[in-house]
Amino acid sequence: MKRGDIWLIGSIVVAVSVLFIVWFQQDSAAGAYIGKKYARITVDRELFRTVELTEHEQLIEIRTGRGYNLIQIRDGGVRMIEADCPDDLCVLMGFKDRVGETIVCLPNRIIIEIVGEQEEEAVPDAVVN
Repeated sequence: MKRGDIWLIGSIVVAVSVLFIVWFQQDSAAGAYIGKKYARITVDRELFRTVELTEHEQLIEIRTGRGYNLIQIRDGGVRMIEADCPDDLCVLMGFKDRVGETIVCLPNRIIIEIVGEQEEEAVPDAVVN
């Protein structure tokens, strides 16, 4: 084995180790929220409903002039199970259960955001001019 081979193998091992550590920290930080979670459903930029994400199954039907969507709440998460939009990307987004995740149906203008419980009103960290 030549010196260049050792450097190449060593740099690959270091890169894989760093990626593994970063991935593990992001995964554990994203799932660290332990408070109540809510699905904030927005239709055409207006708040439609805020629903607590519980273990019990709920179905929410949204019919607008743009189309039809069926949302399922279960197991502490949310997913879009039916949509009449042409691409069905919102259905393919799958089950979401972590704070900060979203499901978007652009043709029907529906956004589902998972938010956490806030004790007090949110204050911006900084203001930039």
